[in-house]
Amino acid sequence: MKFKITLEGLGNDRELPINYQYPLSAAIYKIIDHADKEYAKFLHQEGYGKGYKFFTFSDLNAKFKIHKDRMLLQFPIVSFFINFHLPEASQHFIKGLFQSRKITIADKISKVDFEVKNIEALKDPLKENKAGEIIEINCKPLSPIVCGVKNDHNNYNFLNPYEEHFIDSLKHNWRQKVEANYDLQTAEGALLLAEIDFYKNNKARSRLITIKAGTPAETKIRGFLNFKLNLKAEKRFIEILQNCGAGLYNAQGMGFLQSIKTNFL
Repeated sequence: MKFKITLEGLGNDRELPINYQYPLSAAIYKIIDHADKEYAKFLHQEGYGKGYKFFTFSDLNAKFKIHKDRMLLQFPIVSFFINFHLPEASQHFIKGLFQSRKITIADKISKVDFEVKNIEALKDPLKENKAGEIIEINCKPLSPIVCGVKNDHNNYNFLNPYEEHFIDSLKHNWRQKVEANYDLQTAEGALLLAEIDFYKNNKARSRLITIKAGTPAETKIRGFLNFKLNLKAEKRFIEILQNCGAGLYNAQGMGFLQSIKTNFL
């Protein structure tokens, strides 16, 4: 399920941390926690199977200027997309969670309080297709896709989309998500094809994001935007990738995909 959430800033504060992804993720968890503490506990500690969370969200769509590590909002209205990997019957439940809620995006330096002015459920272009139907879909990231391989220190060496192993890492992570939602046998037998389509006149764009900035748990991750992904798989597996996000750190707002074109085979 995909939603568009529109926020309106409260008060006169207009200075957001440039690394807003973790505070926004925390605010989303807070809303879920307020509605159902057991469900929130499940998301924090377990998620689906290997700890995958059931949502991902896009970059903020806002009018702003950058000043050092701050985003200076020029207008109080901002929006973002959020996807949930939940049955369509949960749509009204999710809308009810967010309607008129307060969302605070803050770090130790600055804070902006927002009110959810609108949450809009967006049309599912794959709704009429059967779960096992093979489809091809073209999409682009609306937040950085983070791919990497673990090194000897159990940290990620992040990959860029020009490296051969970038797609290998993305597909491996995708297959793990399928396993987490179904089982190992289904994941191993799943047709999961992905390739990168670069723009002719523009290179993929790198972005360094800091998670939990200014804390002992601070982590820097690198993701990439400004390219397209061509995907081929069963509808149910495409939905997993769209709803849960591509690559790593999806619940921190990484790997949100927007469909451009869909082909039915």
